[in-house]
Amino acid sequence: MTRNRVAGLKHRTTLPSTDVTPLVPKGLRVSAALSWRFLVIIGALYVIIWLLGYFAHVVIPVAIALLLAALMAPGVGKLVEWRVPRSLATAIVLVGGLAVVGGVLTFVITEFTNGLPQLQSQVNDSLDTIQNWLSTGPLHLRQDQIKSFLQNAIDTIKANQSAITSGAITTAATIGEVLTGLLLTLFILIFFLFDGAGIWRFVVRGVPGIVRDRVDVAGKRGFSSLVSYVRATAAVAVFDAVGIGIGLWIVGVPLFVPLAALVFLTAFIPIIGALIAGTVAVLIALVANGFISSLIVLAIVIGIMQIESHVLQPWLLGRAVKLHPLAVVLAIGVGLIAAGIAGALLSVPLLAVLNAGVRSLVNEGETDPDDVDVLDDAASQPNVVEDDEESEADADEDAARP
Repeated sequence: MTRNRVAGLKHRTTLPSTDVTPLVPKGLRVSAALSWRFLVIIGALYVIIWLLGYFAHVVIPVAIALLLAALMAPGVGKLVEWRVPRSLATAIVLVGGLAVVGGVLTFVITEFTNGLPQLQSQVNDSLDTIQNWLSTGPLHLRQDQIKSFLQNAIDTIKANQSAITSGAITTAATIGEVLTGLLLTLFILIFFLFDGAGIWRFVVRGVPGIVRDRVDVAGKRGFSSLVSYVRATAAVAVFDAVGIGIGLWIVGVPLFVPLAALVFLTAFIPIIGALIAGTVAVLIALVANGFISSLIVLAIVIGIMQIESHVLQPWLLGRAVKLHPLAVVLAIGVGLIAAGIAGALLSVPLLAVLNAGVRSLVNEGETDPDDVDVLDDAASQPNVVEDDEESEADADEDAARP
């Protein structure tokens, strides 16, 4: 016992006096290690987000061009299969898409301009009805009180005329930036459609050769997921616009064509877009046709949204884009806070691409990049045949057990 005690004392005296690591509890050391790594990751993400925001005038056109390329690429690919030169196929699809968009916008603006006088007349009638209700209804307001309220509103607008003017100037500058962004988006879209595969090969060359094939496969699966998402979202948007537009026409709501176009455009922002378009349609029905019509429009909008969320999206998206509804809502919220409407529009496609790419990197083994067809919905799913066989074998073993 004495020898052991002397050996222990010698061992303690040989420890460096500055090494306190053994004295720190293991749980505290693990927590500290996790904490500084977490701070490094948060710092890196902050720098990335700051850079994306700083170069937003370039990043947003590139992202929108990528969405449009995912929508138009199947058309270009089909024409190339029919032995049409790729440059001509790109021109045909691009000009055809611009013609369709321009025709729809022209038709919507014309319909809105033609229906505006009727809407103005109905709004005036509705305002007269509201004024009579305020006078003869349960509130029993006097005419001088109503006129005083309206005069105060007019005086407030006049007092803030300078702010309104500066806001209009800011809006004009914003329109100029939007037009510049549209031209840049069109320029980028041309190259994405004409030589998207070559651009991707150039990007992949910067990846180390040992993991180049896996990154190549993951990127292609991510773009395939984007193609499936945009294709399904466009189909859902058409259904929403036609369904709600027919409902508004039956009820007799004015400007049902521009409202249907608004539904189509906002449908590309999941959940939030449908809420915005539905609210606008219900408000116009309330102002123009009255309370009963607004309730009918509300029921139509809710019915269309239920069919979309429970039938169309699960059927059209299927296994191509596996996103939980909670993840979609959180992604839209984060995108809206970070980058406004553009962030809400791009957050869910970005999440779909990251989901497919990360799942491919984590779960997929050796796959030839040339075997991945980005225009096929099934290409967004990683090949995990071995895992499936192992799971089936485990299931058979479990079933064979007593």
